[in-house]
Amino acid sequence: MDLKNKFKQMIQRQGSGRSLLSSPSDTEGKILSPETTVQKTNKVISNDDSEVSVNDPQQDQEVLDSIEQVYYSDDMFDATKHELERLPEVLELQQIHVDRSRLRRQLQIVNKKISNVILENHSSYEVELQRVMQLESQLQAAHHVCLYSRGLLHEAKGNFTTASLGILANYRKKQQLVGIMRSLHTIKTLQRTDVRLSELLEEEDYPGAIQLCLECQKAAATFKHYRCISELNSKLQDTLEQIEEQLDVALSKTCQHFDYSHYCKVQAAYTLLGKTQTAMDQLHMHYASVIHNVAFTIVLGYVELCAGGTDTNFQKRQYQDLCKHITQDTFTPCLVDLCKALWEVIRSYYQTMSWHEEHDRENCDSTDGVLAGSVEVNLNRRYIKQKLEYGLLRVWQDVQQKVRAYVQAIDLSAFKFDNFIKVVDYITRLMHVGEEFCGSQSEALQESINKQSVNYFRNYHRTRMDELHLFLENEGWELCPVKTSFTILQLQEFKFLRNSPLLHSRTSKTQDEETSQSRDSSPTKQKAASDGGSFFLRYLHGGNPFNVETEEDGTEDIMETDSFECSYSLDQNESSSDDDIADELKQDYIDEIAGTSPGKWRASLKHSSRRASWKAVVGLPPLVTNTTLTVLRLFGKYIQMMDVLRSIAFDVTICMSQLFDFYLYAVYTFFASGMSEVNERTMSNKLRTTLRRITDNLILSENDDNANGHQVASPGRRDKVPHPHISPIVDLMNEHKLYGLAERVVAAESLVYLAKQFEFLQPCLESMIPVQKKAFLQQFYSQTVSTAAELRKPVYRIVAAHAVDYENIHQQMTAVKWEIKEIMSQHNAYVDIILREFQVFSMRLAEISKRVPIPKEAYNVLWEHCIRLASRTFVEGYASAKKCSNEGRALMQLDFQQFLMKLEKLTDLRPIPDREYVEAYIKAYYLPDSVMEQWCREHKEYNSRQLIALVSCVGHLSKKSRQKIVGLIEEAEKLHR
Repeated sequence: MDLKNKFKQMIQRQGSGRSLLSSPSDTEGKILSPETTVQKTNKVISNDDSEVSVNDPQQDQEVLDSIEQVYYSDDMFDATKHELERLPEVLELQQIHVDRSRLRRQLQIVNKKISNVILENHSSYEVELQRVMQLESQLQAAHHVCLYSRGLLHEAKGNFTTASLGILANYRKKQQLVGIMRSLHTIKTLQRTDVRLSELLEEEDYPGAIQLCLECQKAAATFKHYRCISELNSKLQDTLEQIEEQLDVALSKTCQHFDYSHYCKVQAAYTLLGKTQTAMDQLHMHYASVIHNVAFTIVLGYVELCAGGTDTNFQKRQYQDLCKHITQDTFTPCLVDLCKALWEVIRSYYQTMSWHEEHDRENCDSTDGVLAGSVEVNLNRRYIKQKLEYGLLRVWQDVQQKVRAYVQAIDLSAFKFDNFIKVVDYITRLMHVGEEFCGSQSEALQESINKQSVNYFRNYHRTRMDELHLFLENEGWELCPVKTSFTILQLQEFKFLRNSPLLHSRTSKTQDEETSQSRDSSPTKQKAASDGGSFFLRYLHGGNPFNVETEEDGTEDIMETDSFECSYSLDQNESSSDDDIADELKQDYIDEIAGTSPGKWRASLKHSSRRASWKAVVGLPPLVTNTTLTVLRLFGKYIQMMDVLRSIAFDVTICMSQLFDFYLYAVYTFFASGMSEVNERTMSNKLRTTLRRITDNLILSENDDNANGHQVASPGRRDKVPHPHISPIVDLMNEHKLYGLAERVVAAESLVYLAKQFEFLQPCLESMIPVQKKAFLQQFYSQTVSTAAELRKPVYRIVAAHAVDYENIHQQMTAVKWEIKEIMSQHNAYVDIILREFQVFSMRLAEISKRVPIPKEAYNVLWEHCIRLASRTFVEGYASAKKCSNEGRALMQLDFQQFLMKLEKLTDLRPIPDREYVEAYIKAYYLPDSVMEQWCREHKEYNSRQLIALVSCVGHLSKKSRQKIVGLIEEAEKLHR
């Protein structure tokens, strides 16, 4: 800089010693002509620069255009200083020579241009010169007049009183000084406004600061003739710009934490500035920036936490790339924090809209009955309203894109179910917020989470089906001792349904009412309704819908700690006497249970002799197994998935039905498929159809195994599970345990309980699946769930078939001679045998009921099967009689009546099943010829052999009639086949 200053001083000294034109002494006293001026100018230029330029107007104009604008900006412009300041720190001679040549060329062209202008205005110059000369003469005349006037004024001064004029002068000076004092006081106040402005800005009183600044600018305009005020005016303008910058910062703060009073000040400040529309545009830009910064900051914090300081370049990465570095452990906490922060932004925007709506209503109320506001004000309101409405979707799209990018950056298939449910629940809750915020269905976010959920749930369900297969094959079908008050809502998996009115109102509402209610009801929406019906209504002034709720106590108090005791008591109204039991029956019964002490036998016989009408104690606990509880827990988890993600609710419902199907199929396979031909007759068509459907659609056959043994599993095969096999620890052949009756009761009744719980959940399921898919669910309930109770018959029939030796009884009946001539008063011995078998069955049933409670339904089914099998044994035995007399038929009736009388003491099942079946067959012996044929045609419950035996032993039938009836029976048999 010292070198530059030296150059400048040297040039100034040189410039003072010469000039481009002639010196002042040359021009003093005379006026140069234009030609002379031009010649001297050209001479000077030619002396300073030896270069001769070609007279090219285009080149001259280009040189003129190349001159910097700063040369024309100000009369006080110092070209020398300007060029010296442009010199670089390190001087280069070549560059200086180039700049010197350029400046000289520009000076030459400028002087040439000036010369041309002078020559072009030569005639005007001459005319003006003449006028100047005339003016000179007029001025000389005026000079003489002035001298004369001054003389007269001097004379007048002497004639007037100097004192009076002095008073007037002083008064005027006083007035001027007072005005000056006022102006100085105002100027002093203006000089101190910066302190007050700083205080107002610290207090965030932006409207007051802007109002003060505008008033100061208005006052400064009044005193702008003062030099200090002109500087102050510039300072005030800078201060106003600074206030606008701080105001923009304050506006950006409302994007995250909206404060009503703070926003009122900001809007009032922008109104004073007349920039309300600009403020709204800036506000939307701030929202976009805040959404990005918030998401990036939160994800960056977790990424750096996971990295542990090993990599410091995360801040330079894109948001999508940053999300890929989130680990599985930190994914959920980061998602929660991200949703919390984005909720604050969404809520702030919602509160901003509410503020403007309320502000518009107040303005409308205040101008009611008066002329509406100006056109500009109405246009501003309309612009702000439209901008806010359009911004709703824009803000939500930004939020959705950030969360979508975060979700897509990680594979959720490795997550645990609870964590996955939390993730889906938070995202679903966020989508509900978006729907309430702007009516958006969040298609992009929903598509992303749906894809992740479908893949996750497909793998999860496949694993659960394999686990269920393993559990069933290792299930010992032991009773799980749950409490009497146990319900599925006590399980942790169902805790989200505990307050659902869909489940608690089933006892007080009809099915139609439930269906109509379920259309708009779901656990999530019901929870929102209980919270006030809206996320924004509940959390508008505080709180956050994404706060991690404190988990309830994870322990489940569902297990019974006391050991199981018999849940049945004998009917005390019956006589305890056993006198009506024959001694030989007692002895035979003692032989059956060898190894039992006489005292214990007497007590057992005493109890077994009475009618076995034990009644369930109030509060019988549910009969469930560990596997049953596992399936129920899976139900709860699946419904959680349906609740948080409605788009795949129907697929989850199908998977739930597969769990129930496989459990039903396993119970049937383990306990009811042994006597397939006999059980086929006891099963309804609906149950057979259900089992056939499950076998075809769910069970992996051996052909599938062989076909896919060395190939990739087909989609249909992936949905199937292998055929289950009962655990070897389950003994179904022990006679003393009634062929696994305890295990059969637990299996069958646990299935029935599972079906009841499925029915209990029906309203909840219907509320979650689409309306067009409800037909499938209703069909599943009517065709599959309802058949669970029907499975009792084939399961218990096997026990009834093996518990009593019906074949031995049949042989005993075959040995009886029915062609007797006198009426007997004593029944046959086979009646005592079958009664003895039933007594043993009753006692074993009582013993088993001490370990496993036998429900009334199971008790009735067991006795029904036993009695029906005994009735068929009676008919088969009577049909074995080749000859029979009227007295023999009477003995048959006596035997059966004796059986019924003793049977009524063993069971309280009423009415006795198949009583008419046996009695009708016995009494048919007495039918005449004309009725016998019609009777055989109508009673299809008897087989052809039984009917032929009946016709053959009837003595009063003619041979012709007998042959005719037998022919009809055989013909009907052929048609039946």
